[in-house]
Amino acid sequence: MLPLKEKDKSIIQKLLTAGCCARCILRFCCISVHAAYRRPHQDTLKELQTFITDTENSKSQDSAAESTEGNNDSHDASVSDAPEEPLSKKAKLDVSAASEEDESRVCGLCLGILQELSDPSRAAKIAEAVKTENYKFDTMVLSVSLPAQLCVREHSCWLHVKKEVREKSAVLDKDDVIQVKEAFKWVMQGLVAKELGGVDVVTKSEFEVGVEFTHPETDADCHFLASTCPDCFKPTKNKQSVFTRMAVVKALEKIPDSKFLKHYPCPPTRPNSSCTAKDVQCLHVSVFVAGRYNKFCRSLPQTPWVIDGERRMESSVEELIAAPILLAFRADGFNFSSSGREDVDVRTLGNGRPFAMELLNPHRSRLSRVEMKRLQETINDSSDKIRVRDLQIVTREAMSRMKEGEEEKTKSYTALVWTQKPIQRADITFIDDIKDLTLDQKTPLRVLHRRALAVRQRVIHSMNARFLDPHHFHLGLKTQAGTYPHTTASVFLTH
Repeated sequence: MLPLKEKDKSIIQKLLTAGCCARCILRFCCISVHAAYRRPHQDTLKELQTFITDTENSKSQDSAAESTEGNNDSHDASVSDAPEEPLSKKAKLDVSAASEEDESRVCGLCLGILQELSDPSRAAKIAEAVKTENYKFDTMVLSVSLPAQLCVREHSCWLHVKKEVREKSAVLDKDDVIQVKEAFKWVMQGLVAKELGGVDVVTKSEFEVGVEFTHPETDADCHFLASTCPDCFKPTKNKQSVFTRMAVVKALEKIPDSKFLKHYPCPPTRPNSSCTAKDVQCLHVSVFVAGRYNKFCRSLPQTPWVIDGERRMESSVEELIAAPILLAFRADGFNFSSSGREDVDVRTLGNGRPFAMELLNPHRSRLSRVEMKRLQETINDSSDKIRVRDLQIVTREAMSRMKEGEEEKTKSYTALVWTQKPIQRADITFIDDIKDLTLDQKTPLRVLHRRALAVRQRVIHSMNARFLDPHHFHLGLKTQAGTYPHTTASVFLTH
């Protein structure tokens, strides 16, 4: 049984006459019981019909009882004074006719979304689209994108029943009406979950299945709002139409009822066709993989080196690491970042440089510890130019922390310096006394393809020199992150 109340009777009659489907009538009766929407559409229509006719019959019976009590002393009352039953019969016939018509026509309120677009066959198509994408997931969330004109039609129907409700000394707040999107989810979530083998459909999940509906026949429903509320519709570069759902809702909040009714029919007219369901879109939130890398080659850039559209090196650290990871997680793409970067001819030794990758729309989101170790070995076996360690899945926050304080970090470098002029140990002792030397560092020509030309201040915290022979010594530098050490060393020693 539907949880209907006496006050709902006038709303049901009004919306049935207006050509609304059974589920939309439940929405306007503010029925929030999910199971009510999952019932077959025809069964709900029949129960609505029964509810109305039972109400009419009870009224007729009450009227008959009053008439009998009033004529107890006069047994010769005329038969013509008895209550007439044809009234309830007529109401029943009218509702039955409306029900039969509603079953075959498109609802003017939801544009068919809560009719044939919410049946088991549609759920099967959604599930089949998900299976084809071959994602690995435990839970999913069903998202729905609806045409903006549904807001206009909803507003029109609300105005249509508001007056009727007010005359019954009741109130129907627009926010109390169940949204089409919610009703659709209540109907479809269980059906889709069943088709996918019982996967949990939840309100929050890393895996999203998107269903989008369009209805070109009624696209013009929103156009009058552009002239009545022009400040609500601002052209944007990323949107194909100014009539976004948010803009339409904002305009409907501003427009007076009287002005709305001058431009739009109330109730809305019924369309000739239902909405069109576009291709199902599957999307998994990003997965983040981090670790450390060593670079042993002096002709390998960190990222692809492309200058003026021409590639200069055949590979890069980023590509050597990313290729096996993308394959393992079956991701659509990635974003690579690291804690600083080295020049193409500089090796990265020691514990390695921290790096992280954001994997975009991965079809697989988890790997076991054994699988991650095997993936690390695959990367290391693929090339002798790099090596990775500590490969692991991390959170977005951990990736952000890697970049925090990057400019405040200090880096230590050692350079082997050759001098054309013979030197003695005493000639380089002054280097040890240099502390906190501030440089105005101009962007080198070799990195102009990826960094803007600018002068940036960097600090050399300390320097030290270790004499080797009359033509060689070791130069140690402790610098602020972002300092170009070999450029700094060569310029300093030249002067």
